[in-house]
Amino acid sequence: MSPAKRDEPGYRERVYKIVRKIPKGRVMTYGQIAEILGEGYTPRTVGFCMHSSPDGLPWHRVLNAQGATSTGRVVLPHDKQQRMLEMEGVEFNKSGRCALETYVWIPEIHEKRPSRSTLYKRASRRGGKR
Repeated sequence: MSPAKRDEPGYRERVYKIVRKIPKGRVMTYGQIAEILGEGYTPRTVGFCMHSSPDGLPWHRVLNAQGATSTGRVVLPHDKQQRMLEMEGVEFNKSGRCALETYVWIPEIHEKRPSRSTLYKRASRRGGKR
């Protein structure tokens, strides 16, 4: 994706619009948001948008494809995101991952909607536990 695309008006706001709708106690993945938004969005660019998100955005409700936080080197303290989600009722295992099958939120979008099978593709390909 070209840097100009990321700077277009509304590019970031499309990401934020979805994130604002994630209910308490539920999560979405960077890849899930990118898939919903379509061409021009990747999990990495969604993360780029989230890194500079406005105050009041529930940024902590967006996790990586393995159900883990990705803010360890960005947010201090390193476990802030996980603790915020735990306060909302999201449970994490000893490896710091939540069960996406339990906590993932799929918005009702008529244009393009990812299937549940695509939400976990990366985790299952690696053969790791979620």
